[in-house]
Amino acid sequence: MVGNQLNEVTGGLGLKDDGGEKTETGEDPEVVAARLEQEERRKEKHRKMEQEREKMRQGIRDKYAIKKKEEGVAMDFTEGRIGGPRKTPEEIAAEMNAEDDSIIGQLGLTEQVEKAKTMATGAFETVKGFFPFGK
Repeated sequence: MVGNQLNEVTGGLGLKDDGGEKTETGEDPEVVAARLEQEERRKEKHRKMEQEREKMRQGIRDKYAIKKKEEGVAMDFTEGRIGGPRKTPEEIAAEMNAEDDSIIGQLGLTEQVEKAKTMATGAFETVKGFFPFGK
């Protein structure tokens, strides 16, 4: 009912579709052609700008004797990821258990450090029990 009233109003304003040619998307072919032409001009403009930039880069490389990076060398990252591949939980656990790589492990002080950690934690818990905000 509301749709019929809306159609009557738009028909009275002269906004009705005149039945001209339309594409599958409902656009005028001239508009589509103009949009495609505009897109081609934009792409050509950007291509020319990139050529100019590359010419400038090459001049700088020649001036300072810098070798150009090879474009064929690609990073071996997973598609869509910013960083490298993730480590599995087993790999992470193996790294955590490799104490010999750390300075403490190399000096043979692992047991003393663990003992100090335990004592400090116990002292902290004892002191925390005396204060009202620690409960």
